[in-house]
Amino acid sequence: MATSFTPGLRVAETTLITKDRILPLRGNVVVQVGQQLAAEEIVARTDLPGNVMPLNAANLLGCLPGDVRGALLVKEGDKISKDQVVAESKSFFGLFKNKLVSPISGTLESVSDVTGQLILRDPPIPVEIDAYLEGRVTAIHEHEGVEIQEVGTFIQGIFGIGGETCGSIQMAVTSPDEVLDESRIPSDCKHHILIGGSLATFEAVQKAVACGASAIVVGGFDSFDLKKLLGYEQGVAITGGEQIGITLVLTEGFGKITMARRTFELLKKNEGHKASVSGATQIRAGVMRPEIIIAKKDVTQHDVHVHEAGGLEIGDVVRIIREPWFGQIGLVAELPPELSALDTEAKVRVLKVKLDGSNEIVTLPRANIEKIEE
Repeated sequence: MATSFTPGLRVAETTLITKDRILPLRGNVVVQVGQQLAAEEIVARTDLPGNVMPLNAANLLGCLPGDVRGALLVKEGDKISKDQVVAESKSFFGLFKNKLVSPISGTLESVSDVTGQLILRDPPIPVEIDAYLEGRVTAIHEHEGVEIQEVGTFIQGIFGIGGETCGSIQMAVTSPDEVLDESRIPSDCKHHILIGGSLATFEAVQKAVACGASAIVVGGFDSFDLKKLLGYEQGVAITGGEQIGITLVLTEGFGKITMARRTFELLKKNEGHKASVSGATQIRAGVMRPEIIIAKKDVTQHDVHVHEAGGLEIGDVVRIIREPWFGQIGLVAELPPELSALDTEAKVRVLKVKLDGSNEIVTLPRANIEKIEE
């Protein structure tokens, strides 16, 4: 199994989380500033225009394009239903009538006097945006959406698939190095977010879908199983729109990789609590990471230090992303300012990391670590 990482992710036990919930088109906002929301509550609504269908009325009626408008029994903008007669023309001295029926229910959008075509449009598609996370409305973007804030636990993953969902956190393993196989998927996990360890098997994901689980959060997943799950090779485009019946978040990467103990313990600490999960991932410009958000109702915004991203400092938590300490977590012990020579004779900036668990201090290039921001 191949393994891979994306540098820099955030794991915070208590932080201020701000989300903009924006409609794809202008519409109506249905909440107010200061309103406390549940994750499933609708905050804004709009209608997407339906698909258009051209209809060669002149040909079907057996008349000239310029005569189509006079043969119409409805006007532009009128609503029409499927199989409704929308136009009628007479031929052979009025003895015969040609009738034109609508193939869809929708609206007559336009008529062309040049081509004799009618443009029909399907009914509008209603779109609703929910709050996604439990929080308070802090701003209204008129006709567009809202800003929502909450204090909670915020965990970013490396890669994910599937859209936004929510549910109750349920531990499916007891340690971060355990494999989440089919036998560990509980039958009573409907609307639950299952937490695995180092790897989730393809069969485990299938069973979780069948049992109605909302999401699986796990350290790693086999890249070949991902292709089998999706039915196609996943490229580098943004994910999150997959319709596979579940959201899958990988906290470490592809392959069998023990979930970071800090991440595992945070999730275990919040077992039974409601969480919001998104698998949306983008690794190009405008990086987007999959996430798990757990509201903290007993903590106020005033008790939280607002996170500000900064450079690498002594004491920072990092993950090693190259062999021979691949995947290990540690603390930055030293940041030597001078360049150091590697075995390849290249001179680079290095750092010293105190490994979690063994307290061993190792020296490695700064490019071989990712900072875990708190």
